[in-house]
Amino acid sequence: MQAATPSALPFHIALAGPTAAGKTAAALEIARHLDVEIISVDSALVYRGMDVGTAKPDAAELAAVPHHLIDIRDPLQAYSAAEFVRDASALIHAIHARGKVPLLAGGTMLYFKALAEGLDDMPPADAAVREALSQEAAEQGWPALHALLAVVDPVTAQRLAPADSQRIQRALEVYRITGLPLSHFHAARAQDAARAAPKRLLLSLEPADRAWLHARIAQRFDAMLAGRFLDEVQALRARGDLHMDLPSMRCVGYRQAWEALDGLWPMAELRDRGIYATRQLAKRQITWLRSMPQRQVVACDSADAVAQVLHRVQAALAQSPCGPA
Repeated sequence: MQAATPSALPFHIALAGPTAAGKTAAALEIARHLDVEIISVDSALVYRGMDVGTAKPDAAELAAVPHHLIDIRDPLQAYSAAEFVRDASALIHAIHARGKVPLLAGGTMLYFKALAEGLDDMPPADAAVREALSQEAAEQGWPALHALLAVVDPVTAQRLAPADSQRIQRALEVYRITGLPLSHFHAARAQDAARAAPKRLLLSLEPADRAWLHARIAQRFDAMLAGRFLDEVQALRARGDLHMDLPSMRCVGYRQAWEALDGLWPMAELRDRGIYATRQLAKRQITWLRSMPQRQVVACDSADAVAQVLHRVQAALAQSPCGPA
């Protein structure tokens, strides 16, 4: 599937940041002042029945402003970057046609990059290669395959966690099929995108003090545990058709809870393991953001962070209301 090129999309606002950086609050504040529709850029919010563990906007927040790409998949179904690009591109055009401003908000950086830079003509999945990699992982473990990836494609390995089986497998699959690292394809697309700058304002909520974000992550995880998160995971397990190899069940928090309920380690460790995994996710998100030189950074731990975001959005729209054609 060929993505829309960056220059083909109408003007839109992109609000990115690591988990717990305050993206939802900032997006809702923008919506209070401007006629926007929000497009979720979150690979976990697409799943129905996964509300507590994804910090999904509540009913009042969803009713306050139109939201898109939330609750569009059953957890048994996958949702790819290619599908996101297709859906988000169509939504951006439709929202723009309604005379409103498309506001993309979330923390799935691969989706942001795919939308801005397009998708690469990489080889399709090869069942034989995948099976061989799965067998190697069963024998050696995914951290060992991550170490192998670091040798052949250090750029990709740096942004992946050693347990990110899905992406490690894909990166090694591409390398074994083509002899080229996954980062080669991404770099080629990034060069094309740089020559056709997208009509967008990319704002990035990033902490000046990482300890502030760590405290927010801990508070959020505690709120999840107090908010019947385990009941939610148990309900998903009780369906009988979901398992740990699905992208939905590998989401941070859900994976750790599932493993605890499987008895892989004591339930008393869930909080620490969940917080640690979320911190690692935030670290990877920030690494992704730093690879986007066109972003405008707002310190999310600043007392006036939301006001700064709103000011920059208003300034951008004043210069180019709803974006130039």
